Amino acid sequence: MAHRSTPLETDKMPPGIPYIIGNEAAERFSFYGMRTILVVFMTQYLQFMDNTGGTSISGTEAVGYFHQFAGWVYFTPLIGALLSDIFLGKYRTILFLSLFYCLGHGALACMGLVGESKWWLITGLSLICIGAGGIKPCVSAHVGDQFGKLNQHLITRIYNWFYFSINFGAIFSTLLTPWLLEHYGPHWAFGVPGVLMAIATFMFWLGRHRFVHIPASGWGFFREAFSWEGFAALAKLIPLFVFIAVFWSLYDQTGSSWVLQAKQMDLNFLGVTWLESQIQAVNPILILIFIPLFTLVLYPAINRVFRLTPLRKIGIGLSLLVATYVLTTVVQSWIDAGQRPSIGWQMLSFILITAAEVMVAIVGLEFAYTQAPRAMKSWVMSLFWLAVWLGNYFTAEVNRFISTPSAARLQFTEAISRLPEDWKTSPRNIVLPGYDGITGTADDFIARCRQGRLDSFEIPGRDLYFSAAERIEQASAEKFPAKEQGNLLLQGIKDPWGNAMRYEVIDSSHIRISSKGPGEKEKSEWSLGLVIGKTEGEAVAPKDTWLARRKMELGIREKATPGGFERTEFSGGESKLEGAAYFRFFTWLILGALAVYLPFSLIYRPKTYLHES
Repeated sequence: MAHRSTPLETDKMPPGIPYIIGNEAAERFSFYGMRTILVVFMTQYLQFMDNTGGTSISGTEAVGYFHQFAGWVYFTPLIGALLSDIFLGKYRTILFLSLFYCLGHGALACMGLVGESKWWLITGLSLICIGAGGIKPCVSAHVGDQFGKLNQHLITRIYNWFYFSINFGAIFSTLLTPWLLEHYGPHWAFGVPGVLMAIATFMFWLGRHRFVHIPASGWGFFREAFSWEGFAALAKLIPLFVFIAVFWSLYDQTGSSWVLQAKQMDLNFLGVTWLESQIQAVNPILILIFIPLFTLVLYPAINRVFRLTPLRKIGIGLSLLVATYVLTTVVQSWIDAGQRPSIGWQMLSFILITAAEVMVAIVGLEFAYTQAPRAMKSWVMSLFWLAVWLGNYFTAEVNRFISTPSAARLQFTEAISRLPEDWKTSPRNIVLPGYDGITGTADDFIARCRQGRLDSFEIPGRDLYFSAAERIEQASAEKFPAKEQGNLLLQGIKDPWGNAMRYEVIDSSHIRISSKGPGEKEKSEWSLGLVIGKTEGEAVAPKDTWLARRKMELGIREKATPGGFERTEFSGGESKLEGAAYFRFFTWLILGALAVYLPFSLIYRPKTYLHES
């Protein structure tokens, strides 16, 4: 059956739109459901997926990996756009790459069943990058393809509904998948989004006879792309996309560094005890409220005062993002001081950043489509999504730069590669060389292992660190001392290399005592120390969660000193930029971007293209 290649001559809704909206809601459920739990999974669950166990991933490392994944999801739209515009057209590209998407979810659900979980994780995320990223420019451009001259006045409303469907699916997934992960484990938490992606693919196939199928341009795509008109369109849009990249660099941290911040806050709010990754559900709920509020109330009201162009909306959105990160930095400074602020403060940050999202992401998406010549619609959409890749890549590189490796973990990884396979069958201690590179000296590490799993490290000079810990614990009957008081308590205690002990507050229930160690350098891979956490007490029963049950299966017993403290020794692995300083860096970044954007928006001259142009 031949498909329609031009829009219907109607002033009403195109018939294919309901299938696109339904597909988008289910597809976004699958993506955001998986994405919501990714940082929590990497930091808390991944090491327990295989029977042999593994080493944990630090928060800084998890944030970096999260943004690498998020970045590549938005880099592969380039591939999808080329497939669509040159070879397959949008419909066939979406349908074909959706199959990769489904396989990716399946790979994630297989973790812990066979093979090494880390390879299933890498494989699954790679396939999702290809599928989710590849269809992204095609789906958004496919929406615009359904409209002609008579109903083009509906395009803004439909893009709002398109974004509405994204967040409708995201609401349920960001509430459901953290709960599934907590109580039923990763197989269900990653498997359910996979089922929704299969439903999304089927729903899109059902609409095949209702869609307008704009044929691929073939190699003629390059003639238009490299025409003077194509160069002019791209030359104007690319600087705009750089500013949007900065927006995404900060916005996408709601799924990474904001989750880690939420874990340090009081999660009891409005009579509900939230999981730290569930707070993200506030964003799609607000989107559903803000889209009609902004479209029907706020924008018309502002237009009566001054003309609210797309570029002005983006400028206001970037200003709101500055306010968001100022608030986030202030909240983190409270945490750094040992307080436990209410999660309501982060929800207020979500209100601000969601308003910014409506004015930057939605407006930017529609504006990019209207500014692209006809044969370049998917290509320009892919460049819009490439801005998301650039923002996430920047954030990932920042986290890679500020994270330090652990000398003990590096030595452990090298040591076990030389051991016979039977070392995994019984508990054992492994002596690891220290700074001098040989064993049998005072700077050796000891790795305590059980059935192939690293339980803990013993650091050299541990008695000195334990002596420092006792001073802090004696002064922490109600709460840990403030930073200044803690450092006063540690005066006179030095590590075996003559370096002073340093005291830092992590949050209300964790502090860190550290020194430069044998490397004689602050926060290097050879820095040594302890993290001290307050235990919950002896009356606390084990939680009925998948993770608690899994630890029991592996023979892991949680340490619980009644009314006391838990000490964890470490070597390296610290972050060079943490706490409020981390968020302050990104506050200055968006403030600088806004200062450059304002003059840019004044000199930009829009030119709109639709199908008949």
